[in-house]
Amino acid sequence: MRFLWKYLKKYSSRIAGVMGIKLAGTALELLIPYVMEHLIDHVVPTKQIPAILLWGLSMIALAVGVLVLNVTANRMSVRTSKEATYEVRRDLFHAALNLSGSQMDAVGLPSVISRMTSDSYNVQNFIRFVQTMGVRAPIMLVGGIAITLTMDTGLAAILCVMAPIMIALVVFISLKGIPLYDRVQRGMDDIVRVMRENITGIRVVKALSREPYEIRRFSAANTETARRDIKAGMIMALPGPVVTLFLNVGLTLVVLLGARRVNDGATEPGVILAFLTYFNMILMGVMGLNRIFMMLSKANASAKRIAEVSEMEEALTPLPESEAVQPDRDGYIVFDHVSFSYDGNAETAADSARGFAGSHRQKCLEDIDFAIPRGGTLGIIGATGAGKTSIVNLLMRFYDPQAGRVFVDGRDVRAYDRDALHSKFGVVFQNDVIFADTIRENISFGRDISEEALRFAARDAMAQDFVESYEDAYDHQAVIHGANFSGGQKQRLLIARALAGKPDILILDDSSSALDYRTDAGVRKAIRENHAPAATIVIAQRVSSIRALDQIIVLDEGRVIGCGTHEALLASCPAYREIHETQMGEVD
Repeated sequence: MRFLWKYLKKYSSRIAGVMGIKLAGTALELLIPYVMEHLIDHVVPTKQIPAILLWGLSMIALAVGVLVLNVTANRMSVRTSKEATYEVRRDLFHAALNLSGSQMDAVGLPSVISRMTSDSYNVQNFIRFVQTMGVRAPIMLVGGIAITLTMDTGLAAILCVMAPIMIALVVFISLKGIPLYDRVQRGMDDIVRVMRENITGIRVVKALSREPYEIRRFSAANTETARRDIKAGMIMALPGPVVTLFLNVGLTLVVLLGARRVNDGATEPGVILAFLTYFNMILMGVMGLNRIFMMLSKANASAKRIAEVSEMEEALTPLPESEAVQPDRDGYIVFDHVSFSYDGNAETAADSARGFAGSHRQKCLEDIDFAIPRGGTLGIIGATGAGKTSIVNLLMRFYDPQAGRVFVDGRDVRAYDRDALHSKFGVVFQNDVIFADTIRENISFGRDISEEALRFAARDAMAQDFVESYEDAYDHQAVIHGANFSGGQKQRLLIARALAGKPDILILDDSSSALDYRTDAGVRKAIRENHAPAATIVIAQRVSSIRALDQIIVLDEGRVIGCGTHEALLASCPAYREIHETQMGEVD
């Protein structure tokens, strides 16, 4: 709850006001049975109509006051919970966007989504509920017992015996149920993961007729989470029927003993009616406490999960300039004997306990060494899993290498502020995203890009013709993931996005796989002619996409097995020559 308090303390005065209003409303509600008892036992026997009407109106006034105060408190609590949870979600979203690659790998995207949705919903419900029921339930319980003691001590003794037993039962069972909700929320991660995989891969599922298989996968995750939720719910629901049983036994004793005391003249009939009403209020108080504990259990588990991400320390902080070294060679981009392993970045305490070290892990990149001058071009080619995209990840500092250094413009990338570094790049990733927005917004992407620059970028990406064929042109709406565009159209829009900001470094990671050779050649020509100042890295499977570049490196299992121009590699690198010969029927 420490995590939530830092969001709630700014609303402390408003929360105090809500609790004060709720306290006043509960106090008035407790007075209604007392007034009823006085009306029945002391006013009605006088047969004075004005007095009866006056006390009857006072009961109505109390009921209206309770209504107004409760509605006011509830509205204020909803507003507070909404605003506080907005801040929780905002900070969680900001933290998720700024996670390093290794941190995101450790948390997992499905887990981030479930924390943003179901976990924040549990927190919002708790904040709203505790402001109102957190006051009403204990006041109902304690106030009801206190008032009954003033009315008839003998009958009130029944409540005094039963109340501590019921409270102890609620607390004991609730403490048993609290740890179970953490497992329930973690089960939600599995459900979100399966749903996300199926939503993003729905075409593959349908094309291969694997709907029954995916339904079974979802059913397994859903069944397990439902089982955990049912178990937690059953434990937390136990106090309800037990408390009801205790109170019904108490009510029976009150009626039996009360009837004898009325016959003996020791008490009045109105007292019995008031006691029955107070018993129901006390039942509501105990059940309210049970619900508070239940919501506290869920909120506590959810708040811990949200805090795990929101309070995660930034892993890739800028390196002080005094600790940064200078590159030992010229080049706008320099990789200086870089080695990298994804496992090495995500090393866990469990791994350390087993004696694993980064050097014993499978390296994704090993001894990568090259330099690109300003305005130079580099092609990277290799088999799937050779480490091509990992070079981009290190260059943009999504991860840090275990050995060696990466330099941009004469500075270690670790010495850059993250935004300052990333502002130098225009990137098309291998699995990039078209957002559900207009074409204009997908290209500009929230940047201050003029209409002229946007159109130039679309022209250079060979996207202008198909965009302007739409009646609404750049205002044409893309659906989620760009499903209303062909693969080639999406890639051209993504290239236009990368070019629109006039980047210092242009990275095209398999960005032409869906383009025909003519369009691919047109894009490469436009980049050479209009974006020559940018250092360009092209990751491709086609030799035709990189053969004209200044330098080409061939990767195999994370190692450079060939480096040079197209002609030099044909002569010196068998692997490159084999790729060329395999594709030459299509290329030449």
